[in-house]
Amino acid sequence: MSVPVEKFLKPLESDLIGFAQELIRIRSVTGEEGAAARFVRNKMIELDYDQVYIDDLGNVIGIIGNGPLTILFDSHIDTVQVDANSAWTVDPFGGEVLDGLLYGRGAVDMKGAVAATVYAGYAIKKLGTGRGKTVVVSVTVMEEDFDGEALYHICTKGGIHPDFAVICEPSNLRLALGHNGRTMLVVTTHGISAHTSSPQNGDNAVYKMAEIIKSLQTMQAEFEKSERRSGSFALSRIESVSDSLNAVPAECRIYLDRRTVKGEDEQTLINEMAILTSGVSASWHIYENQARSWTGEEIRTRSYYPAWEIDDKHQLVRACENTFRNLFGIAPEKIIWDFCTNGVSTAGKLGIPTIGIGPGDPIMAHMVDECCATGQIFDACMFYTLLPAGL
Repeated sequence: MSVPVEKFLKPLESDLIGFAQELIRIRSVTGEEGAAARFVRNKMIELDYDQVYIDDLGNVIGIIGNGPLTILFDSHIDTVQVDANSAWTVDPFGGEVLDGLLYGRGAVDMKGAVAATVYAGYAIKKLGTGRGKTVVVSVTVMEEDFDGEALYHICTKGGIHPDFAVICEPSNLRLALGHNGRTMLVVTTHGISAHTSSPQNGDNAVYKMAEIIKSLQTMQAEFEKSERRSGSFALSRIESVSDSLNAVPAECRIYLDRRTVKGEDEQTLINEMAILTSGVSASWHIYENQARSWTGEEIRTRSYYPAWEIDDKHQLVRACENTFRNLFGIAPEKIIWDFCTNGVSTAGKLGIPTIGIGPGDPIMAHMVDECCATGQIFDACMFYTLLPAGL
């Protein structure tokens, strides 16, 4: 089957890469994906998907077939911003291809994968690799700020119930058997305001926070020394509240990004925060975020996203390994993503067997001069096309 897949897709390679280029030229930061979503929808219609629609949250759903076994391929269409002062050497929205690399914001995270899955849906229908199955290509929104919430919406309120899910985040075409979790924590220290001419009359909340930050550095150092795979702590933002520049701050707040590994749960966080805030007048909570999608629907999230892993012997893993060997003649390398993905919903919340594989080096995500090898986009498309035949 691998030869017919490549033979069928090779004449479409320029169209596939051209579609990825056009996607990059459409700006689609989180919450502003409307133009890109409509562009993807129109391409699915052009490619003769059996069903195509945009749901109430703004996700694009394309469906091939109507068999009893459902396989879902998910990629997100939103990107992070481009800093106006960043040192890009190419137009971040130009979609240029230079020396086999597709450049631009979202090239690797993850419009290259969107293009690969959209064209894979077309190839699956034409080649019959999904015969007797239902193949769903979801192009989701708001992943960057609301990990998994849009995909959770599809799989619950949206009525799509996958038997298997493939998360197409960049992996350099390695099999991702899971991802590290992520929790955003907010810690607040409380003091007493006073005029800065008499600071002894107040209780500086920033100085209290300094104690917590020192403990945080110690805890992170222990993670780094661990011989086992471990998570991490990073302070990402600090704020203080005072009546003026001549007032002792009565409140200080920090935001902590805690990356977790399988086996660490919410109780782990509770125990760690008790240590960090011990002896300090402080409170903490898990960060809650809310916004509106490009369609106007409200989306909320509690920023606790646990780690997940699929068993190395699972049927889905075996099918991916066989598909990879059939296409490329070698066994795939296996990894655990160190970042969070939409798999937190399929695997973490819904218990759907989930695996990850996608084009591009994940190190390039959110980077200046973000780029993705066009050859990997094509190879990913071949892989997605053939995988349903093995399930």
